[in-house]
Amino acid sequence: MTREELMKMSKKDLKNRLAELGKKAQALSGQELTDAMDEARNIGEILDEIKTREELMAAAAAAGNNDPEPGKGSEPGEGGEEPKNQIRAKNGKALKDGKAVSYKAKVLVNPRNAMTTERVAMPQHSSTEISPAFNNVSSLIDRVKTVPLPGGESYKRPYVVSYGDGAGSTTENADYNVSEPEFNYAEIVREKITAYAEEPEEMVKLPDADYDSVVEESVTRAIKRYASRQILVGPGGTGKFRGIFFNPSEEKEQVIDPETDITTITAIDDGTLDEIIYSYGGDENVEDIAVLILSKKDLKKFAKLRDKQGRRVYTIVNHGNTGSIDEVPYIINSACEEIGGTKDKYCMAYGPMSNYEVAVFSDIDARKSEHYKFKQGQIAYRADVFMGGNVVAKNGFIRVKNPSA
Repeated sequence: MTREELMKMSKKDLKNRLAELGKKAQALSGQELTDAMDEARNIGEILDEIKTREELMAAAAAAGNNDPEPGKGSEPGEGGEEPKNQIRAKNGKALKDGKAVSYKAKVLVNPRNAMTTERVAMPQHSSTEISPAFNNVSSLIDRVKTVPLPGGESYKRPYVVSYGDGAGSTTENADYNVSEPEFNYAEIVREKITAYAEEPEEMVKLPDADYDSVVEESVTRAIKRYASRQILVGPGGTGKFRGIFFNPSEEKEQVIDPETDITTITAIDDGTLDEIIYSYGGDENVEDIAVLILSKKDLKKFAKLRDKQGRRVYTIVNHGNTGSIDEVPYIINSACEEIGGTKDKYCMAYGPMSNYEVAVFSDIDARKSEHYKFKQGQIAYRADVFMGGNVVAKNGFIRVKNPSA
């Protein structure tokens, strides 16, 4: 759809259209995928403009310049929604009064993830919106597929282990060849993730909306950092994330076969990227929507590599926590070891981000206390959320591991 056509749509219809594009993205390629991404980008820009108008109207209403009718929204299909700054003010006052508040779990995930995980390949994404200073939160949590399951205990995701491969020639009156697909389930169990922080009592003097914003930023930042690491190194077991680098002891629970691990890379050279890319996937295709997850140290090695003429071997494009290496998208995550480092440790993973799912079982519950460090003039607050994650596609990622010897 053109931008002009999109401008005529309501906010609700725009969101529905974005969700529709997200569902179609997996099957698109080439120019169709490019057009879909352009349309999704236009929708994002229009929604940002709508949000700005809503905030201006809310500010005008607060100043007495505009009194909207009760129950009326600023956009068709959005009636009855309370302006975000009023919600923040209400939450901020509640926190100051020592009451519990709840933040929607969607704050843990970048809202632009509605275009599914193919958006990770978009080079213009930057994780600076998570942290405007030195970033210590990987955008990995924004890129995997998230499933809201409020109140749930666990979640089973079916996946295909193998397709039937028994087709063949059959003589007259003989039995048909058996060609049955094999299925399995990836289980996601909920893990309680908590965050605790202390702030000086001067924070209470902030306007209510600002106070709530500081609290929400602090707890969600800590939770996102933890969850982003667990997507890779979650140890499995009862009430734990099952990370991409996790190897269950029972073979039937191994979504990723350890035999597919690459253990021959001891240093980054001009053939490293090709070795990873062409080792992943089936025998009949090369994946073009996969993402490389690596440490900043290894990204630096890719960037510093030179040929005999002193020219760069790889073209690196950086966008904060993400970017591309020779047009192959990457995400930095500090949970990755570096190539040539600790023996028998995982260094990289490569695959589509849609092959990992995070289930969010609750909103974030936050509480404040002024009693714990009353003498020091510190305000303490804590927050918790229930989440879990697992790889949900057979051999959904190929992993690079330092050799054991």
